[in-house]
Amino acid sequence: MGKRLITQRRGRGGSQYRSPSHRHVSEVRYPRFEGGVGKVVDLVHAPGRTSPLALVDFDGDKVYTIAAEGMKVGQTVQISEAVQVRPGNIMYLANIPDGTPVYNIEGIPGDGGKYIRTAGTSGTVVSRSEKVSVMMPSGELKQFDPRCRGTVGVVAGGGRTEKPLGKSGKKYHTLRSRSKAYFKVSGVAMNPVDHPHGGGSHQHVGRPSTVSRNAPPGRKVGRLSPKKRSK
Repeated sequence: MGKRLITQRRGRGGSQYRSPSHRHVSEVRYPRFEGGVGKVVDLVHAPGRTSPLALVDFDGDKVYTIAAEGMKVGQTVQISEAVQVRPGNIMYLANIPDGTPVYNIEGIPGDGGKYIRTAGTSGTVVSRSEKVSVMMPSGELKQFDPRCRGTVGVVAGGGRTEKPLGKSGKKYHTLRSRSKAYFKVSGVAMNPVDHPHGGGSHQHVGRPSTVSRNAPPGRKVGRLSPKKRSK
C-alpha cells in the first residue's frame, strides 16, 4: 500500500514535522517594561535554534534574549530610549544611528521581536524619518515603525555552517530539533505505488513530467502547467 505524497501530507495542514518542544529552553521576547539595566547571568545552548540564548537578570526578573556576537557573562544590557550604542543593548529603531547593525526587530511595537533571529545575521539601519528603513540580510529594504525595538549587534553563532556535520545522523538530529524534514527522496527513486514517477528498470520519469492543473491530487507532481495569460 502506497503512502501519501509529501506535498499532499503538507497540504493537510497542521504540524507534519513535530518539534520536541520539551527540549526547548524558553520563548524569546523583549521584556514588557520600557527601561532598565540587566546583567547577563548565563549563555545557554537552545535546541531548535541556530543561535545561543543569553539569560539576563533585570533586578530579579530573568528573561531570555538572543545573544549578540561578543556577549559574555557579567555584561550589562540596557533597555531604554537613549542608551549607549553597544552590542546587546535594546533600543528603539528611531534612536539607532544609520549604519548600525541590528537584529531581532519587532514587526509591531511590543510584539517581542520577529525579524532577523538566525545565527550570524544582522540588518543595517539605512535611514530614519516617518518610517525606519532597514536593509535585511536578504538585501531587501523593509520599513518599520520607529517605535519598534531592536537589539544592536550581530546574532551570535555565525560560524555554525563552517564546521561539517560529519555524519548523516548528526544532520538528522539537528534538523529534527528545528522540526524540518531531512530525507528528501526523489520520485523516480520510489516504487510505482508510492509515486507517479516511480518504477522502471532504471530511474526515469517514464511519462511527460508536465501535468494539468485539473489533475487529481495523486497525479499532481512534477511541473505544473503554466497559467494562461489574460488578454
